[in-house]
Amino acid sequence: MMKWLALVFIVVPTAELALLIYFGKVVGLLPTLVILLATGIGGAYLAKSQGMKAWYDLRRRMETMEAPGNALIDGMCIFAGGILLLIPGFLTDIAGLFLLFKWTRNLLRPSIQKWIYKKMQNGQIIIK
Repeated sequence: MMKWLALVFIVVPTAELALLIYFGKVVGLLPTLVILLATGIGGAYLAKSQGMKAWYDLRRRMETMEAPGNALIDGMCIFAGGILLLIPGFLTDIAGLFLLFKWTRNLLRPSIQKWIYKKMQNGQIIIK
């Protein structure tokens, strides 16, 4: 757990800052700021539209007494992707966009399901 906290709070911001400085020197300050602003605004719009689709799918599944499964995982990925897009930086924007597009979530979903099942077997996640 500590190694992940170190990664999140030390390594990622340091890498983001270094990349922003490098990109700012190569392309210029104004284009860098415009790109960051555009990914933030575009990402927020995409997160909202994808999030609403996931929400409606989750509601439909619950109304028809289906297991939420993929709709719940999609919702969590979209939420995390939206948060990542709001954090300024190129690495977090790439990760956030990766989580927002359906085809990339489809690639990631088996790993998430495997992780959840592993947690359930270890007793770290209990479903009643």
